[in-house]
Amino acid sequence: MAIPHAKPGTLVDIRPLTAELDKTKTHTLAKTDDLEIIRLILKAGKEIATHSTSAPITVQCLEGSVIFSTLGSDLEMRAGDLLFLNGGDPHSVKAVENSSLLLTILLAKS
Repeated sequence: MAIPHAKPGTLVDIRPLTAELDKTKTHTLAKTDDLEIIRLILKAGKEIATHSTSAPITVQCLEGSVIFSTLGSDLEMRAGDLLFLNGGDPHSVKAVENSSLLLTILLAKS
């Protein structure tokens, strides 16, 4: 069953999942032609190899801890940390502990 996307004007709960973190998968919270918001779930030890997107992004750590590598730095992100990247900036992520991230992508208009 697909998880429904949020509708404009509705609240989305992004509080820490705590005990539910182990049972939750990555899913898109909202998507339009201009914007995509994803709750990214990473288990401890999981790595996302270096890549980039053509669009600007923000990444907010909701819970856990990850090493976010970009622009020559390895940044440890913990709950409450926010990172902004321009489109094209290469980056990779490695979960130090089970983690939940809020990824927002500003999609380019065609």
